[in-house]
Amino acid sequence: MRRRPEHLTEREEEILGHIRRAIVDRGEALSVRELGAALGLSSTSTVVYHLQNLEQRGALTRDGLGWRTCRLTQ
Repeated sequence: MRRRPEHLTEREEEILGHIRRAIVDRGEALSVRELGAALGLSSTSTVVYHLQNLEQRGALTRDGLGWRTCRLTQ
């Protein structure tokens, strides 16, 4: 099992914060478009780029194919 990296960038922490709040409030993560709107990004590919980096670094995992199924790692 991958461990969460000790150092995350400010943007990565911001993304994880939005995902964390959405999971607590709604029971599921934000869609890529919703996350982009929350971050002020209009490009969905930029949002996916950040999410893929976080997944590769072990900060989050997905239960399915979509990003709404992601969950934060310990």
